[in-house]
Amino acid sequence: MRFPNRKEGLAQIQCTLASARRKAEKMVEVKRLAYVVDDEEIIAKTLALILNASGFDAVAFTKPLEALRAAETRCPDFLITDVSMPVLNGVELSIQFKAIYPTCRILLFSGALSTSPLLKSAEDRGHTFFILAKPVHPNELLETLNQMV
Repeated sequence: MRFPNRKEGLAQIQCTLASARRKAEKMVEVKRLAYVVDDEEIIAKTLALILNASGFDAVAFTKPLEALRAAETRCPDFLITDVSMPVLNGVELSIQFKAIYPTCRILLFSGALSTSPLLKSAEDRGHTFFILAKPVHPNELLETLNQMV
C-alpha cells in the first residue's frame, strides 16, 4: 500500500486494525460466567454441567461464602442459588451480591415451602428476585436466564 503522506497511511492502518478487531470480537463467543450455589453438591454440579453444555462458563459451589470470595477476583454475570442453605441462606447471599456486584443477575431456586418468610423479608427490605421451584427443568432454567439478560 502506498499513501500520499504518513498521516493518512497511519489513519488507514488504524482503521483497518479496528475493523479486524471488531470482526474478531464477533467471531469469539464470550461465555457468560454463572455461579451455581447449592449445599447439595449433586445439584450444584448438575446445574453447572447443564449451563456449561449450554454455552455458559459455570462454576459450582456448595458453600455460599466461597462464592462470595470467588467473586472478589471474578464477578459472575449470574448467581443461581438455592434459598435454603446452612450458614448463609440464598436470599442473604443474593442481597450481599447485589450490594457488592449490582450488575450480577440473580436467580433463586427452592424446593421448600419454608422459604416464603425469607423471600417476604427480602421483599420488605426492597429486594426482589427471580425464583424457580425445584426440581428445575433445564429448559426452564435456560429460558429464565435468557429473559434476565
